[in-house]
Amino acid sequence: MSNRLPVDHEVAPDGTESWRTSPGGLVTALEPLMRESEGAWVGWPGVADRDFEPFSNDGISIVPVRLSTQDVEFYYEGFSNDTLWPLYHDVISPPSFHREWWDSYVTVNKRFAAAAAAVAAPGATVWVQDYQLQLVPRMLRDARPDLVIGFFNHIPFPPYGIYSQLPWRKQILDGLLGADLIGFQRVADAGNFSRAVRRLFGYPTRGTAIDVPDTAQHSRRVIARHFPISIDSASFEELAKRPDIQERSRQIREELGNPKTIMLGVDRLDYTKGIGHRIKAYGELLAEGSLSAEDVTLVQVASPSRERVAAYMDLRDEIELAVGRLNGDHSTIGHPAISYHHHGYPREEMVALYLSADVMLVTALRDGMNLVAKEYVAVRFDNDGVLVLSEFAGASDELKQAVLINPHDIEDVKSAILQAVNMPKRERSRRMRALRRKVFDNDVAAWSASFLETLTGGAKVAAGVPENLVAGLRDLASAPTLLVALDFDGTLAPLVDEPENARATEGVAEAVQRLLHLDGVRVAFVSGRALVSLQHVADPPDEVLLTGSHGIEVKLDTPTIELSLVAAELEQLETLARVLERIAGSVAGAWVERKPAGMVLHTRLTALGEGDAAQREARSQLSEILPTLTVREGKNVLEFSVRSRTKGDALEQLRAHTGADRVMYAGDDVTDEDAFAVLRSDDLGLKIGPGASLAGYRVQGPDEVAQVLALLADFRAAAVAARTL
Repeated sequence: MSNRLPVDHEVAPDGTESWRTSPGGLVTALEPLMRESEGAWVGWPGVADRDFEPFSNDGISIVPVRLSTQDVEFYYEGFSNDTLWPLYHDVISPPSFHREWWDSYVTVNKRFAAAAAAVAAPGATVWVQDYQLQLVPRMLRDARPDLVIGFFNHIPFPPYGIYSQLPWRKQILDGLLGADLIGFQRVADAGNFSRAVRRLFGYPTRGTAIDVPDTAQHSRRVIARHFPISIDSASFEELAKRPDIQERSRQIREELGNPKTIMLGVDRLDYTKGIGHRIKAYGELLAEGSLSAEDVTLVQVASPSRERVAAYMDLRDEIELAVGRLNGDHSTIGHPAISYHHHGYPREEMVALYLSADVMLVTALRDGMNLVAKEYVAVRFDNDGVLVLSEFAGASDELKQAVLINPHDIEDVKSAILQAVNMPKRERSRRMRALRRKVFDNDVAAWSASFLETLTGGAKVAAGVPENLVAGLRDLASAPTLLVALDFDGTLAPLVDEPENARATEGVAEAVQRLLHLDGVRVAFVSGRALVSLQHVADPPDEVLLTGSHGIEVKLDTPTIELSLVAAELEQLETLARVLERIAGSVAGAWVERKPAGMVLHTRLTALGEGDAAQREARSQLSEILPTLTVREGKNVLEFSVRSRTKGDALEQLRAHTGADRVMYAGDDVTDEDAFAVLRSDDLGLKIGPGASLAGYRVQGPDEVAQVLALLADFRAAAVAARTL
């Protein structure tokens, strides 16, 4: 679902109507997937006050949503682009708050949600795109709780101090929390969102996970994390290598008077893009004599944007006045200081412009990503050119070899321009090669695959060990020191009705022993169980490091279990025990597990509905009596702890204790997401079974985990042997 459909409505001079596939990275990335999965795309066709029947386009079902002229004015131009857009971009321009705009936004979001609910198959996955549709996830979840729902925010999410200005701040957050997975461009954006949730709702957040109470008073795990979007890198490079486009690039240089250096800016005409800042910096360099218009020309493409919004009308006047003054002061015949173009170009012309530009200026004051920066890099197969990039654009998180700037600091921009203009070819090539590796390794197909794998990866998990996991294990095995940390229930052992009957699946014990005997390898069990219980069911070798009760208990190369509770915590434990025993005693099949720092209410064996009621009652009573307890929900279990610790905390403690260079963590439950959240980029996370997860790899069950551990032992033994030769 997106505000606009992936097709444009066209009318020929003779009145014939047709649909043309829209250009753009999102459409390119999702088209193959949509065709393979019999997908439907819900969106507005771009024509107001007209109904279109659903139709098929190139194997994709197209479901048009009607917008009236007033909807376009209030929902789109008003609330989306004159309220949310400036607010989410750090209030560079003041947002407008109008209740009638909000009412229209709610109405249109309902219309989109109803259209999706009507066409989505049972259990379907719905991926909602961008800030125009932030209420849709909650509306869909209420209407169709069977759906798997993802949301991606293509623009920044602001800090709480800015976001809190929105009169409808709680409604927007609640709308987004209807999703199972919420994606953002940057780590900071995801953090801003989680902080807003904590401030306004008080929901627990751990790393990228948010526990959201649902209508039955359960907690539902929502993941909010970054997925930096990218481009179809290969298609841009392919265009750049075409002889006709290379010839057009040479023509552009000639038409500009063959200056020594061409600088290029490509933006929508938007106040967030910092166009005025780059013109000011360039003008000062010309005025100072640091640059001359005969040697250096700035080409500025400013494509029209939201021309009916007053702020954009004012911006156009401001930019064009600045361009006119600068050209009047510094241009010579045949050498314009600025070549300014207020219109868009087809992709082929843009690629030719990128090829002709020696310096690319991206001076955004705030930008979710800025794909122009990545397009420029993808085009430069010659490993030449310099990218000057704002640190306030999401692309700066990845493109570290660009010349990074603070666009608000005009002296910094001027210095960066001079550095770029005078940069030696060897340094230009070194930087561009590094940038291109990043852009090609993380293209738009990888972005969409990563998001959807996180959202739906476990819906259908095939048996066996996938090839990409085998490759990941082989790479991991070469680490100088390695920590293999493993959950027990559901990971090493199948889940059973009576937890004390759980036993590791065949092959696990042998594989663990092999790993323990290999140089530079430590093995740890990380469990929510009390350590006494874990030792009973797992019977681990003495060399295995143990953490229990989500890290509250530890046994790290010591003969005894380490735990220290203060008097107040012991009193809380007694109160907790009385409440839970009373509730469990009234529900057949419910029982309470005692842990050193908490209690667990088990409801797996209760009748349908009775377990949910027991958990609701426990939450309600204990939230009043012991409001500081940490509450975790697992598979038919509700755990209360008097000390707040997570498996993520336990894994960080194990990493510090072992000094491991790299870590593998395997787990099956929502509590294991806390551990996946603290893994580093070169670690390996393994999710067992279905469900949204931060883990990069996934297998079906404990049988596959035994195979994974055996493979890792094989690869490690080979790596150790190779080092000793």
